[in-house]
Order: sequence, then structure tokens, then C-alpha cells
Amino acid sequence: MFALRRTAAMMTSVHRQPQLSQAVFRANFAISAADPKTNKISMDNERISAVSEHSIVVCSPEQMAQKIKAGPVVDVLGDEMTRIIWDSIKEKLILPFLDIELHTYDLGIEYRDETEDQVTIDCAEAIKKYNVGIKCATITPDEKRVEEFNLKKMWKSPNGTIRNILGGTVFREAIICKNVPRLVSGWQKPIVIGRHAHADQYKAVDYVVPGPGKLTLTWKGADGQVIDEVINDFKGPGVALGMFNTDASIVDFAHASFKYALDRKLPLYMSTKNTILKKYDGRFKDIFEDLYTKQYKKEYEAAGIWYEHRLIDDMVAYAMKSEGGFVWACKNYDGDVQSDSVAQGYGSLGLMTSVLLCPDGKTVEAEAAHGTVTRHFRFYQQGKETSTNPIASIFAWTRGLLHRAKLDDNEPLKQFAETLEQVCIDTIEGGAMTKDLAICIKGSINAVERKDYQETFEFMDTLAKNLGVALAKNAAAAK
Repeated sequence: MFALRRTAAMMTSVHRQPQLSQAVFRANFAISAADPKTNKISMDNERISAVSEHSIVVCSPEQMAQKIKAGPVVDVLGDEMTRIIWDSIKEKLILPFLDIELHTYDLGIEYRDETEDQVTIDCAEAIKKYNVGIKCATITPDEKRVEEFNLKKMWKSPNGTIRNILGGTVFREAIICKNVPRLVSGWQKPIVIGRHAHADQYKAVDYVVPGPGKLTLTWKGADGQVIDEVINDFKGPGVALGMFNTDASIVDFAHASFKYALDRKLPLYMSTKNTILKKYDGRFKDIFEDLYTKQYKKEYEAAGIWYEHRLIDDMVAYAMKSEGGFVWACKNYDGDVQSDSVAQGYGSLGLMTSVLLCPDGKTVEAEAAHGTVTRHFRFYQQGKETSTNPIASIFAWTRGLLHRAKLDDNEPLKQFAETLEQVCIDTIEGGAMTKDLAICIKGSINAVERKDYQETFEFMDTLAKNLGVALAKNAAAAK
């Protein structure tokens, strides 16, 4: 349940129902979630309006003139503690400074259940339309979550649904702060993991084989041709898995990887296990090599970078002993595993950006590369202090805004996003941080005292204050 709370100037359309109009309104409000402790909307002294296509509050021309104008962005709401932080980010770091056109979709687990996940599909289509999505972390329900929320069914991962509709590649990169020690001390430059976000294990069919019998894999062509392969002759119970990918998706993955590495001026490595999966992984290897030779080799050589295929085990060993400074294109499962491994190697899973880049080069979805921080949310519901790291969620906003700025050739928006990123890093390096980072720096939770970290909203206030100072300096320098 939602209401509109008047705060900062923006343009928005709110999507609590799939049938809502796509109309965009000049308004002076932000989304405010229901209080999780009471399940009621917190009311302030200003007028609260129900969400509808008629909810319009007009800003004065003076207010709008002070803000940086930004084009359309799909604002994707999520769950639990990250949703609380999401509102705070918009209230303190985004809306006071930007005149932005937001198209807001509620992907909270309860509304996904209410709409039978149609809102997720509508959200993905909106990202396709507007080219930029900025997503809060969401719950992917398991058996316990189905029971907790009394869900109609165990809905699929909204990330997976969005990725399957958009296609493309997820690029994850560590946010490097000098005072956060790296577990892999040699990593001085970023390692960007490019994950092929389509199929393989994530759209596979798996089941328990009940007993003795023959397992076969059959392809029936549209022309009537049939290919049968015997997978195994079971002598007793076991398990089976059937998975796939498509040439079209692999080609898209390759283009996105080559373009991203070229844009970042970093060498590109692609890893498979083609020595074992000669046909399956070999297809990835061959498509990448063919596209590189025909379309990208000259540009790479001109930029002083290169492309190379490596076996996954060899690539892992190389990454561990390298200083970083490359893009690593991984198949879906490999990317899932290695992105977390690399994030932890740089010091913290809370310092990791995640951007889905579509093959058209125009469409991106940025999100935090972590979950909804359920444990902190339980504390929050009980009125207890939390110290939740917002940095990855803030960088979801900055990376989305940077892409919006690139599409629109909007230099002021670009400078704003870059300034916000630098403020986050400078604030942490200056000694203000959340508890998880204090533990990383001190080396043990037992070594951390209360004075070493700030609680969630205290840290947000510190970032907001520092951002205001930085933007004022930028404005003064520009005069």
C-alpha cells in the first residue's frame, strides 16, 4: 500500500496496477512505503493523496529551475531493508537535486503475488521502452517465504524474469575504497564480471530419476527430423538435468561483452570448459572468436586491448594472481559464482555494482548486487538500531543515471552522478561508514566499537551533507 508524500520535484508515473496509464505528470512527491511495524502509511502534516493517474502536485518554476533535468528512468521498488534504504536514497540524494521523470513499478513480493507477477513483466517492458531501469533488491521466494507471505505460488526470480525479457549481460564490478582491505591483496584494479544472464542451469529442467531406466534427449525439428541421444542407462535412482542456450542469446552476450570492454578500454577474457563440453561450451567459444575476428579486432588493437578465451579453471587461477584491470565474460552459472567471489576478494559484497547491458547498447538495468538484508529488516521492524550499507544501492542509481546522461548527452547529469559516486568513496575513506565496512577494516567484529560506525540513517545523512558540500564546490568552481 502506498501514498504520495510531498517532498522533492520530479516527474513520475506510479505503477501499482498493470493497467495504469503510462501518463507522466509534473509533480512534487516521492513514494512512501507503509510503515512495516504497523502496516500503515506514515502521515505527515502535508496532504496525502492516493496513488492514481490524477495525483498531481505542481512545483514552482523557481524550484524546478534549481534542479538538473533528467530524462525517463524506470524506478523499481523492492523488499525489506533495501526498500527502506531505497526511499531514503531518493529522499536525500536524488530528488533534492534532480528534476527527473520516474516511472515507478512496485516489485515488492506482495504486489507481485497480487498481480500474479504481471507487474514484473510490465516493468521489464517499461525498461525496454525508456532504456534505463534502476532496481531495488527483491525477494525471490522459497518455501519459507511462500508461507511467510501466504503467496499463491513460489514466484520466479524477478531478476531472472527481467533478464530473460531484456536479454543482455550483467556486468558486476567492485567499488574500491583505499581503506577497505582486500582479501586478495594484489587486486589493485577492478575486475568486471560479465555474466550471461540467460538460460543454462537457470532455465533447465531437472528431476529425480525414480529407478532403473534409460534417459534420452530428443530433438524434433520443425521439418520432422528427429535426433535421439542416450544420456544414461540408469541401474537405480538418480538425478537428471536438461539445459540449453541459443545462438541468438550467445551472440547478444558476445556483442555486449565486446562493447562494454571497448567502452571501458579494458581487455576481455571469456571462460568456458570447452575441453569437457565440446559442443555446448565450444559453441560459446566459436561465436566469440568469430565475432571478434570479423567485427572487433581492429577496434581492440587500436585501443591497445585484446580478447582471449581461457578455460574456466585456468582463468580463476589467473584472476587470483593478477592485479585486476580486465573484463571477464562468464557463462550464467560461472558468473553467478565468480561475481560473489570477486566481490568478497575486494573486501565486501556491499561494495559491488551490477548493470545489465542489453545487446542494443541503449538499454541498461542497474541494481545492487546483494539481497534484501532480511536480518536488518527484522531489527528495523522491532525498532532496534541497524547499520545497513547503502552504497551498492546508491551506485545502482548513479550507474543508471550515468547511462541516462550518455543517451541524452546530458553533461550536468553525468557530473552529478560522478560526484555522488566520489562522495560515497570519499566519505568511507574519511572514516564514516556502516558496521559491515568497519568490520572489514578492523578485521573482526570483536574489534569494532560503536564509535567506529554509523547507523543506517545517520550514514545517509552524512552522505547527503557531503554531497551538498561537493555540489556547492562544483557550482562555485564553474562560475
